[in-house]
Amino acid sequence: MDSFGSDFSAGGAGGPGGKMDTGMMMEQVKVQIALANTQELLQRMTDKCFKKCIGKPGSTLDNSEQKCIAMCMDRYMDAWNTVYRTYASRLQKESGRM
Repeated sequence: MDSFGSDFSAGGAGGPGGKMDTGMMMEQVKVQIALANTQELLQRMTDKCFKKCIGKPGSTLDNSEQKCIAMCMDRYMDAWNTVYRTYASRLQKESGRM
């Protein structure tokens, strides 16, 4: 995330008058938001699946723990994708009404 701040301060001026290209700035913000959302998704998924599947933490995972983790993560991603598609669809419908 350090690159986020440096992108805007170091050599970020472009075009006439030294102003930052608004489109480029918006793209950088979108990328940073997507990265933060992905990191949060992975953290939540890891926390939930670890709590569900790992009874006694140790140095290795047995086969049942490995299968549980894999299935839990698959289900979590399926659910997240369903919610995301529904949300994106609603946003698209709402933007069409305006």
